Amino acid sequence: MDLPFPLLPCTEKHEPAIFLRHRCLLRAVVMHAEAWFPLEDIARLMGKRLDERNTRKLDADQRRTAWLLTYGEWQKCLLISESAVFALLIHHYIPENRALRRWLTQDVLPALCARPVDTHIDCPVHCQMNWQGTTLGTLKWRGNIWVKLRDMPEIVQVQVPDKKEGWLKRLGLLRKWAA
Repeated sequence: MDLPFPLLPCTEKHEPAIFLRHRCLLRAVVMHAEAWFPLEDIARLMGKRLDERNTRKLDADQRRTAWLLTYGEWQKCLLISESAVFALLIHHYIPENRALRRWLTQDVLPALCARPVDTHIDCPVHCQMNWQGTTLGTLKWRGNIWVKLRDMPEIVQVQVPDKKEGWLKRLGLLRKWAA
């Protein structure tokens, strides 16, 4: 089946975190500081039949394919992002989805964030930097912080010191201006 959108190539391999809810397996991975879930696992938890066709209403950046290590074997999976999971929960509403959403937000996502990041993977990490009252999006990579050139504030601002005049000179200027 040809999809109207291109899926990103399946080159990434991940070992997922495993969660259980009502004896149903949920695999999850964190890629570039974002949680991703296999569509088949989310569908099983929702009690719905969801396939690639159901992801057409999602944006292209909300779906991707990757290899997940499952039961000792690599399995090619269609993954959906955290925002896509919530979009599907809203679109395919059943009362149980409320409890599933709570479980995801209160248990699964905090557990994913608390997992140690693989240090052998050399990839940039998105972070934010506060600079003079604003927040800049940066990348931390190989011990350095990188800022986009277009977002880089002026670091050195040349300021001409104000020449302070005495009150007598200001008073003299006021008299000339009033006349």
